[in-house]
Amino acid sequence: MAEKINLEEHIARGVEKIVSDTLKATLKDPRESAFMLKFASASRKATKIRRRLAEQGEHIPSFLIASITSSCNLHCAGCYSRCNEATVDAEPVQQLSGEEWLRIFREAEELGVSFIMLAGGEPMLRWDVIEKAGGMQNILFPIFTNGTFLSENYLKLFDRCRNLIPVMSIEGGRETTDARRGEGVYDRLVSNMDAFQKRGLLFGASVTVTTENIREVTSPEFLKTLTDRGCKLVIFVEFVPVTEEAQYLAPGDAERAFLVPAMDALRETFPDLIVLSFPGDERADGGCMAAGRGFFHINSHGGAEPCPFSPYSDVNVRTDGLREAMRSRLFRALREGDFLDDDHVGGCVLFEKRDQVEAILASAGADIL
Repeated sequence: MAEKINLEEHIARGVEKIVSDTLKATLKDPRESAFMLKFASASRKATKIRRRLAEQGEHIPSFLIASITSSCNLHCAGCYSRCNEATVDAEPVQQLSGEEWLRIFREAEELGVSFIMLAGGEPMLRWDVIEKAGGMQNILFPIFTNGTFLSENYLKLFDRCRNLIPVMSIEGGRETTDARRGEGVYDRLVSNMDAFQKRGLLFGASVTVTTENIREVTSPEFLKTLTDRGCKLVIFVEFVPVTEEAQYLAPGDAERAFLVPAMDALRETFPDLIVLSFPGDERADGGCMAAGRGFFHINSHGGAEPCPFSPYSDVNVRTDGLREAMRSRLFRALREGDFLDDDHVGGCVLFEKRDQVEAILASAGADIL
């Protein structure tokens, strides 16, 4: 079991490091640096808000993950969201409106949330939500996108609103990426990167690490193809096996033993690049940060869930708000038990322990939403 830590201070230091690293990564871009300096000040104020609430016995995470749509134009192999039926091809119904998301963003700012990661489905299908997010300059919004909906209007929006940071999903080179995401996707991503670099826009890449691509995506050669095109952030996410057939793709002990020094080597080789690893960095820093310890997930219909890989909810932010979501019986039970500290296979401890999560909901008399 991981050693207990002062969670408030631990998260505050983590936020400060991310902001500091991002500022360092943008030093050669005056406009981006100017925004990051302002955001650094806003982030310090947000940390003070969270600390004040913590002194009153109320823990507020610094991050949220918001899946703003259940629609997506791609059918990527092994997609957890489609396997969980969180992403569907049918016309979405009862999704949160743009105004409802704006209310959530404003409440998040009031509570001291500094980062809201926009996901889906494909989040760039929701121009209305992303445009509203752009107006919330005290919150940084990484947008996890498949990169196929970049348009001139989006480029102009990202130029105006530097708090919106596209993070494009890529699986390695052309062959590996297209095998999982579809023919032509890799070339589209490269074209997007060139467009971002030409305009001096900050962007990142998200890499799903599997047993098949682990050597390719952690190679200096792959990282150089990204940094040469202006990429400043790479997030490595271990594959989560949501079906028995995909279990072989999940990194095991041998792959994890390889990943730790590989991440250290990449950080040393590319000092101007922000390199994050999940859940690898979580394991090193005190255990899983889900269920409100460091973040929680809001699905496209407003259900507050421990994380995107654990699609269970007993409270809805549409009717109850963010503050009430933090008082969720499910979240409290997960934070107060030892679920989040245990070792596990693949990228999500709560997915592996889903039977126990469902039992907690049942014992509390709540429905699985």
